[in-house]
Amino acid sequence: MKIALFPGSFDPVTKAHVDILKRSLPLFDKVVIGIGLNSTKAAYLTIEKRKEMLRAVFANEPKVEVQTYEGLTVEFCKKINANYMIRGIRTVSDFEYEKAIAQMNHALVPEIESIFIVSKPGYSSISSTIVRDIMRNNGDVKQFIPKEAFDLL
Repeated sequence: MKIALFPGSFDPVTKAHVDILKRSLPLFDKVVIGIGLNSTKAAYLTIEKRKEMLRAVFANEPKVEVQTYEGLTVEFCKKINANYMIRGIRTVSDFEYEKAIAQMNHALVPEIESIFIVSKPGYSSISSTIVRDIMRNNGDVKQFIPKEAFDLL
């Protein structure tokens, strides 16, 4: 069984995340969305809210599962028997960052492959960080967040 992990903070989940995940589904038997708990980042949404939003967005995708994890992402991959890690690439700087992480992950656990999926042009400017800033300042984020997730805000 080909299992992939799609890791991130998903704080909040965006249409760009959804696009990357849906485009990766035909490649795998199962995709686990791993919400990483990062003690160095101040989360905007609770972990429970993020899980609820992701489960609502992917309610009709039987191959998708949502879990949380702490620690090294490659260790979580081993725990869930994932041999692949999905990463979205929006910009050249994303690529440089993700390439370095992928190379380090490969050095730690060689059997885990990083799969890069390039963002569609319409989604390349959408990031959770920017969406959070808009939310913090009472801006309208409806166009950046999937309807199922927006309805839960």
